[in-house]
Amino acid sequence: MHEIHDTPSALARQLAGAPWRTSTRSQTSNCVEVAPLGGGPAAVALRDSKDRGGPVLLFERAGWQGFIAGTKRGQFDLS
Repeated sequence: MHEIHDTPSALARQLAGAPWRTSTRSQTSNCVEVAPLGGGPAAVALRDSKDRGGPVLLFERAGWQGFIAGTKRGQFDLS
C-alpha cells in the first residue's frame, strides 16, 4: 500500500481520470470510493468520498484480492 498526494505526475493524472465507484451498500456519511487502475505496480486505488482531493491509498492486485476474499469470509466483521 502506498499513499500519494495531489502531484502533477502521470499517476495523479491517471487517478483524476479513474472510474471511481462507491458501493451500493454505502451510506451517505461513511463512504469510500474504489477505482481500478490500468497499469503500474498499483492496481486499485481507494479514497474517502467526502475528501476526493485528499490522500489516496494504492494497493497491488494480490493485496486487494486478499482483502476482498477476507471480507467475504467475515474476517473483518466487528461483531
